[in-house]
Amino acid sequence: MTRPIVALTSLLLSAAAISPALGAKTCAHPDKALGVSRIIEIDTKSGPLFGEFTKLEKEPRFLGPKEVVLTFDDGPLPRYTKPILDALDQFCTKATFFNVGEMAMAYPNMVKEVIARGHTVGAHTWSHPMNLRHESLAKAEDQIERGFAAVTLAAGQPVAPFFRFPGLSDSGPMLAYLQERGIAAFTVDIISNDSYIGSPQRLIQRTMAQIAHRNGGIVLFHDIKASTAKALPTILADLKKGGYKIVMLRPKSTYTPLPVLTAELEAKRAKAEEKGGGKPKPVPTFTSIAPSTLEAANSEPAVTELAPEPRERTHVGGTPATATAPVTATAPVTTEEPAAQPTTHHKRRYSRRAHVTKYNTVPSLGAIVSGSF
Repeated sequence: MTRPIVALTSLLLSAAAISPALGAKTCAHPDKALGVSRIIEIDTKSGPLFGEFTKLEKEPRFLGPKEVVLTFDDGPLPRYTKPILDALDQFCTKATFFNVGEMAMAYPNMVKEVIARGHTVGAHTWSHPMNLRHESLAKAEDQIERGFAAVTLAAGQPVAPFFRFPGLSDSGPMLAYLQERGIAAFTVDIISNDSYIGSPQRLIQRTMAQIAHRNGGIVLFHDIKASTAKALPTILADLKKGGYKIVMLRPKSTYTPLPVLTAELEAKRAKAEEKGGGKPKPVPTFTSIAPSTLEAANSEPAVTELAPEPRERTHVGGTPATATAPVTATAPVTTEEPAAQPTTHHKRRYSRRAHVTKYNTVPSLGAIVSGSF
């Protein structure tokens, strides 16, 4: 089903980039710098799927041995996102943030600060339904589009066409829709489990053990967790000590939200401001954007361009995208030191289903924002 896409306002179209260029400034703490070893620039028009934790057909692993991509979901939430940004600054490195639409609208200045500090911002639905594949396709599409529209509106500029399914709950039909919209989906290779680990020390131990087991990979954190904010400086120091390298993700082109949703959300925001805010909502805890001191080197890291071919995501007769068993897309990345593969026990224990079964209930965004979880 083809959907007409109308150009956004000149403000969005004229935005030059998603994040500031690297190399404009020197690192504030070169002795502690973890830095960015290289940038992977992804052409998302084919709707690729990256990461290990999926049963669906995915792209080959794009990371070499000991390469790590840092990602943060569910925010922004200033009291935790801010110290996370400070830790990333301290080690002069970069991450990708998958923002929830409602959270972005609640804290637009925090979204702007994440981008101002040089990180990549994508979307994570509008309201974070944990099992999107159980919703109708129409509702799932609205969650995806409304989330991107909200994050873009909060940012005040285009964001990356990067998306992560809440609970890693993907499906062939939804991936087909993302492909139609030119959006890349990211699952993960390493689950830090910070949603359920309150102890910073235990979080450090588990995360580093998983990174070592996988020999690097895409790591999942949440920037709404106190334990993550407290543990991150030590995790970054341990990554540097262990010889790991950080890879930054950025898109080749920006995302264009559906104008009808942008207009709807803008009208709601204006109405709420006019009324002084109806029901209680989170209030940003900062007043200004700090100067960026992110740059880890005097020159931009090497850029690797990635342009996957389109895949058939859905078909009447069934395809790998609708299979119930894991599918290996192609041969793994050829490197001198092969990346470690997860064991069956590892996959079973830390799968999304295991999380839902073990913990039964998932906190609502309202509970997260109010601090009750």
